[in-house]
Amino acid sequence: ATTADAFRPALHYAPRNTWLNDPNGLIFHEGAYHLYYQNNPLDTVWGNMSWGHATSTDLLTWTEHAVAIACDAEEDIFSGSIVYDRHNTSGFGTDSAAPLVAVYTSAYKMASAYHGIQAQSLAYSLDGGYTWTKHPGNPVLNRASADFRDPKVFRYESDAGSYWVMVAVEASDFEVVFYKSHDLKDWELLSSFGPANATGGVWECPDLFPLPVDGDPDNLKWVLTVNLNPGGPNGGSAGQYFVGDFDGTTFTSATTVTSGLQDPDRLSEYQWLDWGRDYYAAVSFSDVPDGRRLMIGWMNNWQYANEIPTSPWRSPMSLVREVSLRSRDGSWRLVQQVAQEFTSVPAGKPPFTAGAGEIPEGTHLLDGAAGSVQRIEATFTPGTAEEFGLIVRGNGTQGTRIGIRPTERIIVVDRRESGQTDFHEAFASIDTAPIELAANSYALTIYVDQCSVEVFAQGGQVTLAELIFPSPTSTDVSLYAAGGTATINNLRITQYA
Repeated sequence: ATTADAFRPALHYAPRNTWLNDPNGLIFHEGAYHLYYQNNPLDTVWGNMSWGHATSTDLLTWTEHAVAIACDAEEDIFSGSIVYDRHNTSGFGTDSAAPLVAVYTSAYKMASAYHGIQAQSLAYSLDGGYTWTKHPGNPVLNRASADFRDPKVFRYESDAGSYWVMVAVEASDFEVVFYKSHDLKDWELLSSFGPANATGGVWECPDLFPLPVDGDPDNLKWVLTVNLNPGGPNGGSAGQYFVGDFDGTTFTSATTVTSGLQDPDRLSEYQWLDWGRDYYAAVSFSDVPDGRRLMIGWMNNWQYANEIPTSPWRSPMSLVREVSLRSRDGSWRLVQQVAQEFTSVPAGKPPFTAGAGEIPEGTHLLDGAAGSVQRIEATFTPGTAEEFGLIVRGNGTQGTRIGIRPTERIIVVDRRESGQTDFHEAFASIDTAPIELAANSYALTIYVDQCSVEVFAQGGQVTLAELIFPSPTSTDVSLYAAGGTATINNLRITQYA
């Protein structure tokens, strides 16, 4: 790889030579996962918004296809979703083919009679999602709003009947709006939700889905996710979620901390999809087998997204995560783990393992642990140290520091010396998330790639996704303790490259 392309990820999807942002139209269909995404087909910065397209059969290896739905003189193609219209409720299908229907936001330009408006439109595919035809009757849902966008559509089934539900946002009002339809063309307003909890920036890219609590299919709760930019817990873009009930008309949150506009001092009390700087616009796949709920996010932050030093492409996606819901202290917590498919990634060489031992004060290079693409599984017991943990993609004293501060009850990702940081003033950061001791220990699973770390702490109860841009020769892994000692109980590093 050229130095310019040294950051191309091995485990994450990135486009060949264009700009990528929000995931769109996620669906499992005819044996393949379809990942559409906001794409600038002509450049490596935001603009000319169209839907890019990639497919995978295993969530590991992705094939990039031609642009699926392209912008034109009248509209940009903003975010949205895809449904498999099995019963041809839309009438777009034929006798032999049920259609895939994309519901997307038309961001109308000056050449359009609707210029300045964002409204919802349809496109359909009869070849399994590779070629798309825009519906001549677009837009199908217009509120005459400049910020009405990001429709996520799903089929709602109940004793009272079944219909399509659309979850979208009035972005600048911090409001999620719910609509219903029988044919995907005529939409009726059901209800709205918000403002609530984090409102430090516009609301975008909502999703709504049921999950069993603690794996019990008779105890379902609904999870509403909504992303915001800026206003994240560590600055810039982030995603939050609410847990509650949806009766086919109204979503009722049981986890609202502050209704109305947020209290900036309560950010740490809100429920965040990810506490890192680089996990935005996350949405879930439709129609995944076995009822799994899989999500993927854009691995970047609007504070510096257009400036990250990758070429000839810009922005990766996160790893695909499987989400579940656990009861905790009378409430619920979304738990996220890397999709099980990633456990089958072929290792490049035998794993590095280390038994239990004390971590003395200072930084301790692990001989034989170096690597640029790896999964690190570690369990620590606190001791007298104020902070302890790992340094990854290191070189000498530099590297990305992932540490626990037990008395502060936080986990820290420090990327001030992670490699290239000077491309934007907001990038060199120390990001923190609350973490609780469990069974007297802290368990971390860390996925390290050419330009990122994704940290899953305490079994996925806390996650932090962070871009990093280290030198290709910065591959060291070290343990460290500051202000005392700590204990490493076990350490296993799987090397992928």
